[in-house]
Amino acid sequence: MSVIHTRLQDGTPVCIREVRKDDEARLKAGIARMSKQSRYLRFFSGMTVPPQHVIDRLVDADGHSHIAWGALRSDREDTPALGVVHAFRDEDDPSQAEFSVAVIDEYHGRGLARLLTLVMLIDCQREGLKELSVHLLSENEAARRMTRSLGGVKQGSEGAVVEFEIDIEQAIASLKHSLAEPGLSDVLKQLG
Repeated sequence: MSVIHTRLQDGTPVCIREVRKDDEARLKAGIARMSKQSRYLRFFSGMTVPPQHVIDRLVDADGHSHIAWGALRSDREDTPALGVVHAFRDEDDPSQAEFSVAVIDEYHGRGLARLLTLVMLIDCQREGLKELSVHLLSENEAARRMTRSLGGVKQGSEGAVVEFEIDIEQAIASLKHSLAEPGLSDVLKQLG
C-alpha cells in the first residue's frame, strides 16, 4: 500500500493512504464532523451519518473497481480523517469512473481536496481509466470551480444536479502547473 507524506498549504502534516475496511469508524467520525451544509453538498442529504449500506460501499475499496484514498492528520496520535476521495469504475465503460471528494470543514481552503484529487488521478491513470464523471449540486460553487480548474466539461444537468466529465490526463497536466503548492510536488515526487 502506498502512503504519501506531505503537508497542506498552511504546513499541516498529512498522510494520504488507501482506504481500508477498518477505516469505517474513522470515516463515520469524519462525516459527523462535517457541517450539515457540507454533508448536504457531498451526499445530497444533511443526515449526520449516511445509511450503513453507503458506509459499507465507501470502505469497500479494491484498488481497481473502487479506488479510494483518505487523508489523515499525521502529527496527532489519534490520526483523525480529514478528507477522502473515491472513484467508482463504470461497469458499462471500464475507462470511466464516478469521482467524488469530501473534506471536513475546518480543512477547507487549505489545498487538501487538490492533494487528494492528484493522488486519485494518478492512481486512476495507472488503473487504465481515462475519464471521471462528477455529479454536483448546482449550488456547490467551490466544487464547480475545482472541477473546472481540472478541465471539467459540463455534460448536462438533471434538476439541481450538474454532471461534468474530466479527462484524467488533462487534469494531471493542469495540477502539474500548480507545483508552487508544496504538497502537490511532494505527491508527484512520491508517486512519480
